[in-house]
Amino acid sequence: MSESQHLFNQHIDRTRSHSIKWKKYQGKNILPMWVADSDFRVPDVITNALHTHVDHGIFGYGAAPASLTDVLVERMATHYNWHIQPEWIVYLPGLVSALNLAVRACTESHQAVISPTPIYPKFITAAQYAKRSLSLSPITLQNERWVLDLEATKVPAESRLMLFCNPLNPGGTVSTRQELETLHGFAKKHDLIVCSDEIHCDLILNEQARHIPFASLDEDAAQRSITLIAPSKTFNIAGLGAAMAIIPNVELRRRFNRVQAGIVPDMNVLAYTATEAAYREGQPWLTQQLNHLRQQRDRLIQAINAMPGLKLHPIEATYLAWIDASELPVDHPHAFFEAAGLGFSPGADFGQPDFVRMNFACTSDTLTLAIDRMQRAIASMG
Repeated sequence: MSESQHLFNQHIDRTRSHSIKWKKYQGKNILPMWVADSDFRVPDVITNALHTHVDHGIFGYGAAPASLTDVLVERMATHYNWHIQPEWIVYLPGLVSALNLAVRACTESHQAVISPTPIYPKFITAAQYAKRSLSLSPITLQNERWVLDLEATKVPAESRLMLFCNPLNPGGTVSTRQELETLHGFAKKHDLIVCSDEIHCDLILNEQARHIPFASLDEDAAQRSITLIAPSKTFNIAGLGAAMAIIPNVELRRRFNRVQAGIVPDMNVLAYTATEAAYREGQPWLTQQLNHLRQQRDRLIQAINAMPGLKLHPIEATYLAWIDASELPVDHPHAFFEAAGLGFSPGADFGQPDFVRMNFACTSDTLTLAIDRMQRAIASMG
């Protein structure tokens, strides 16, 4: 067994770890494959760094270490050819709060927000919580890829902010440079700020694809951008609460910080420690994880596309499968699969009721069991 197979095929009991993923179906014979955290133990470099911090025994107020900022600046340059300045970085306790801050910082009460659909539900609620009007930009299938249809996007007169997701959740598309440049042209035409959720940027499964930050296109793109990143999905540390907003525009950054002040706290000291360890020393582990996820993806695509009534298009990034169940003769695909012992995310939450989203960041044995249950459920329909 290779090292990556050993690392990512260990069964770790999460039922007593306060995991919302596993508590949802506690006591039921249902595999939890919904919320986007993995079942993988984090790399030892993170655990060791946390042990060192815990052994110190003091957990007072903390500020972002300069060494973490240096690592982040270097990582953006090395991995994504994006040369950022340290003062552009705003540290946050999570990406969802960043979405909500972006809506409030970039728009006034009379202005509109544009969001893709289907999309991660927190995009929609961020506008709703702020009582902003919302215009939806459809994601459509083009050449086996889920992409933004800007030609079909309605732009209200008072639009100010475009929410964007790259890699796409759900769908897994990695936007090409041409697609990003088209979006940039759209943003310039309508004078929009683009808040780009790039939390899955490290989880590229298509080895021919490359993540390009929207803000790296040119100076204009940078000045009309808020880029959101985090180590949480990449290294499975979502429960620690760590995210970063990268905002080159000084006035936009001031507004963002002003909205945050007194409401959204800083990252906690353990999150700083884990993030720096992950970004400084976690790449070998990440490389092995990507190998495992590619194997999981390939198995899943082959299996699902052999099942009548289901379709799974290529997944370029993320560990989330966006499964088309529109040809399945059932009214509620999520409920159908749940009854078969499979806890997926309902497509309705993302704006597409005929779909389900499946998290395949699990052991190969868990994926085998999930595929078996899906096959049995489909076969039972006669």
